[in-house]
Amino acid sequence: MIVVICGPPGAGKTTLATRLRDTLAARGQPTELVHSDDYSRRTYDRLYERVRDVPAGTIAIVDGTFYRRSWQTQFRTLSTVRFVHVTASLETCLERNRERDDPIDEQGVHVVYREFSEPEADVRIDTDDCLADEAVARILAAMESWGWFEVREE
Repeated sequence: MIVVICGPPGAGKTTLATRLRDTLAARGQPTELVHSDDYSRRTYDRLYERVRDVPAGTIAIVDGTFYRRSWQTQFRTLSTVRFVHVTASLETCLERNRERDDPIDEQGVHVVYREFSEPEADVRIDTDDCLADEAVARILAAMESWGWFEVREE
């Protein structure tokens, strides 16, 4: 079971991926979080290799821009993969990037934002309009609707 959390830099992907992982782990769900930032070369090929053999019962959460259609298509070949498209305005993405401990070059934010090929997403979240806790609740509800598990109230 693979959840790809994609979108432009600064949209909130890592925040949502981390909170989702923490929530699932607190409920005893085996979960693996994989960040595109962990790889400097062949990033999406290496992400694919890492998650294609996720053990049964484990949910892999993949955090990356996936702004190129070819990367999205490659991951669509995996069984039980779902895409969560996280977005925000360009201004929000730029501001969040500036606030990071290790910001990327602003030109990079502009390029990815401009060239982003919107995926066929199973869930869409605009973090300009949706706080992180609400967004994670929406993702969990979607996962339940996909039959991956039953959401338990805390």
